[in-house]
Amino acid sequence: MKIPLSPPSLEQILSKLEGELPIILEVGPLVKGRYLHWDQLRHRTPPADLDSETWWAGVKIARQGLLKALPLLDKHNRPMCFGMPDPVLRVLHAIDRQASGSVSMSRPLVSSEDRDRYMVSSLIEEAITSSQLEGAATTREVAKEMIRSGRAPRDQHERMIRNNFDAMQYIRELRDEPLTPELVLSLHRVVTEGTLTNPKAVGRVRRTNEHISVMDATHTTVLHDPPQAKTLNTRLKRLCEFANQTEDKQSFVHPVIRAILLHFMLAYDHPFVDGNGRTARALFYWSMARAGYWLMEYISISRLIKQAPVQYGYAYLYTETDDNDATYFIIHQLDIIEKAIAALYEYLQRKGDEQHNAEKLLRHAPTLANALNHRQVAILSHALRHPGHDYTVASHRLSHQITPQTARTDLLQLVKLKLLQQYKRGRAFVFAAPEDLRQRIEAMTGKKENHK
Repeated sequence: MKIPLSPPSLEQILSKLEGELPIILEVGPLVKGRYLHWDQLRHRTPPADLDSETWWAGVKIARQGLLKALPLLDKHNRPMCFGMPDPVLRVLHAIDRQASGSVSMSRPLVSSEDRDRYMVSSLIEEAITSSQLEGAATTREVAKEMIRSGRAPRDQHERMIRNNFDAMQYIRELRDEPLTPELVLSLHRVVTEGTLTNPKAVGRVRRTNEHISVMDATHTTVLHDPPQAKTLNTRLKRLCEFANQTEDKQSFVHPVIRAILLHFMLAYDHPFVDGNGRTARALFYWSMARAGYWLMEYISISRLIKQAPVQYGYAYLYTETDDNDATYFIIHQLDIIEKAIAALYEYLQRKGDEQHNAEKLLRHAPTLANALNHRQVAILSHALRHPGHDYTVASHRLSHQITPQTARTDLLQLVKLKLLQQYKRGRAFVFAAPEDLRQRIEAMTGKKENHK
């Protein structure tokens, strides 16, 4: 990744203009609907009668009318700012409808009891991908097995993922609490415990002798020098004050924008020796939960960030190199959120179809269907697609947020019905889906299903 070219000075461009000022005042803040940085705009063909620099001057002038200064400061004590161009307003409207209201599907969503199961799946996905962004090398399948089974992490990579999962659950408990520096440090401790080279750096800001820089993937280019350590306590306090501002403040900031800015600023400040990205993304989730965007508990932003990490990096760099204009980062994150919500709806539709097909198959065996609860139907639905998959009391309990006794009863009943097989692994019992599960269910129905 290369540092983007900083824009030319608006003052210098304007000082060289003669009769072109009326022309550039007709330029808008967007270029074909996009909020482009100078490093992107300079490669495009400018409007007639303008060169690239005068075109940029027109864009900057148009944006100045949109920008709002924030109480958040860069390392030189200059205010951060952001704008609300049409693309931002459009996505905010969509998020307000989709993430804080009800989920609307083509047919009723799978039973309301399944909400906990979907949430756990999302928490696991976010824990895995957020850790992978910071270097965790464990595969998704191994990580999911570790969390669902409840086994202890085997190495530092698995510990990162387990910590992230614990942090996401911790956030749910804190959603109604005001943000304080102590709470941020506590969250950092949950995220980094047992994963740092220096264990004494867990849960505290970096010290004056702990200078760090954000490097590119080759570790040859410095992308960002964070603020000095001596300023971090003050900056953290200011960040918390911003996080806790209520909607009745004179300078209103939309709750989704506020959550995104918390994410940006904690990563910009880099107050910790390590774990800044994971803590920043956790703060985003805290802020969204506090503002009532309950659907965000069911999506993973890190999964989409991981798919395009370069764009994530440039969203920071565009802001830092263009007069602290955080609109670049906001637009990037809104796009991530919108895609994550769309992916969730697709996932829920797919799961609803799978659940419907499993229930349809089971309906042909009335005695079987009447004997099963929704959790057992969910296991069979999963097992039909994953022959040989293992289930445990711990994994079933975690997926459905139930007591160990209820989880054990569910599984043992499926064993009694010969729909799961039980064996022992170490000290724990494991329940496996037989390879011929579908045939066993069909045998109870008296006829075969068409399952093309």
